[in-house]
This record gives sequence, structure tokens and C-alpha cells, in this order.
Amino acid sequence: MTAAIVLLVVAPLGSFAISLRVQYAGEPSADARTRNHDALWLGHAWVDGRKTAADVTALGARLRGTGIRDLYVHTGPLEHDGSLPLAKVSPKARWFVEAIRAAAPGVRVQAWLGDVVRPGKDPGMNLDDPGVRQKVVASAKSVLEQGFQGIHYDFEPVRSGSKGYLAVLDETRALGTTLSVAAAQIDPLWYLHSIPVDKWWSQDYFRQVAERVNQIAVMSYDTAMPLESLYGGYVAKQTNLALAVTPPGTDLLMGLPAYWESNPAHWSHAETVTAAVRGARLGLGDSPRQNFGLALYVDFAATDADWAAYRDGWCVSP
Repeated sequence: MTAAIVLLVVAPLGSFAISLRVQYAGEPSADARTRNHDALWLGHAWVDGRKTAADVTALGARLRGTGIRDLYVHTGPLEHDGSLPLAKVSPKARWFVEAIRAAAPGVRVQAWLGDVVRPGKDPGMNLDDPGVRQKVVASAKSVLEQGFQGIHYDFEPVRSGSKGYLAVLDETRALGTTLSVAAAQIDPLWYLHSIPVDKWWSQDYFRQVAERVNQIAVMSYDTAMPLESLYGGYVAKQTNLALAVTPPGTDLLMGLPAYWESNPAHWSHAETVTAAVRGARLGLGDSPRQNFGLALYVDFAATDADWAAYRDGWCVSP
């Protein structure tokens, strides 16, 4: 009996691993290059006073020659009740927005707001509570008044099917600003989203979220893949799954793991920017979709090698 159970578990996983390796094979299309819809997540130091004018100038120079059009600037975190003590948490928000828009005029600056959410995290934010959602939207409005050109939500872990999450997106859209989200990965095996670990969304739920926003950026990292080839194949599969259900008018971005950690969820020798870029290109294939991009996570951890892998693999034509 035990051997049969092991076989039922191991055999499908072995087949899945082989399929990922196959998806990572071959050469990406020569046309699968930046469409100038890329993004970069920026840490909190840019809005709390730790960064200087010289840092902003250097950032502007770093962005030149890339496809980065959007910056997601960590302006939260939100309190569990949805409120944001902006003056205390991000006192230099307006300064940074004005400074980076001068240093990089073609870049859109979005406020990255988020929190841990129930039921996956307790204590955490309850997005099913209309009062909490009302405060979230009020917080979003307050950061827009600092000059930000959009709102980028990163609530985790959002359970597949969450109605409260969809509601806060609908309610934020009433502000009339650019709305983007950091999205969970799509279930690659058609049943994982039903397991109560809040790691994956069903493809249909991903579609419902994508229909409500201007941009959706897949957090295509922390996959537990042990090999670079398997990780790259996983990103290719995620790209295919997301492309199939993202509306034509919504920007789709795939996340790049520009940070170093080694743990069961994220093996840095496997989850590399190089593999993610190649996987996204393979998944994109010959698609003519122009509003597709890559998003680097995160500025304070990205190395020169990470930036080179992004530039050479995605921005520079051979």
C-alpha cells in the first residue's frame, strides 16, 4: 500500500519535472525582446530619508538603455486595518517622486502598498471587511496626492477565489489611476490551488484579477525548483499560462529573482535572472503582444550580474 501511494505521488512529479525541462529546451525567438513595458520593484529606503539626490541620479542612469517603464516604490506597509501613517512611514515620498521624474522623465512611478492578509496570516488584513477595504482605498488616495502616478498592490497570501481581494481592486479603480498588482503564480498542475497553502491561483482566478487592473506582475520566484533548467521551464510554463488569460488591454509582466537566498522555497543557484529571462522568452515565443514585460525584484538586492543578465538577455538584440 505504501509503495503504491509513493508511486502515485512520485510518478506525476517526475513527469512534471520532465515537462519543465522540455519547455526550457530550444532557442528563444529573436523577436522575444523587451517591448519597453518592464518594471522594477524599489525598496523603502527611497521614501524614508535614507536615499540622497546622488542616489536618484545614479538610479536614473541605471534605468537608461533598459525597457523599464514602471517603478513600484515601497510606500507602505499598510496597517492591518488598511490605514497608512504616511507622514511617519514615508516622509520623503513626494521628494522622491519629484526627483526621479526629473532624473528619468519617461518612467512612471507607482506606490507599492500591501500587507499580509487573512486567512493565511493571522494577525493580518481582512479584505472581506468593507471597512478595511475603505481604509485601503483611502490610503491609496493619500499616496496619489504625493504625486505617484499609480497604485501597486502586493497583498500576500491571497487565496485563489478571494472575493475580498477582487472587491478592493474594483473599489480602487474608482480612483481613476493606474492600478497594478503583484500576482501569485498560476497553478501548474490544475489542482494545487485547491490545497490550503495559498501559493497558487487557478488560471480562471488569475483572469478575474487581470481583468480588473492595468498591469499584473507574476511573482515567478520562490518556486522550490532545485535546478536552473527546471526553474527556467517553470517560468516558461507560467508565461504561457498567464498569456492565455490576460486580457489584451492589461500589461503582463513576469518577475525576475534579483536576490540571493538559499532555502527550500528559493534556491539561488537555480532561481537566477538568466534562467527567468530565458524562460520568459521561451514562453513568449513569437507572440506579437506588445504590452508584455519583465519586472526585477528587488533593487537593493540586485547585483551587477543580475542587471547584466536582464540587459543582455532581454534588452540587447544579438
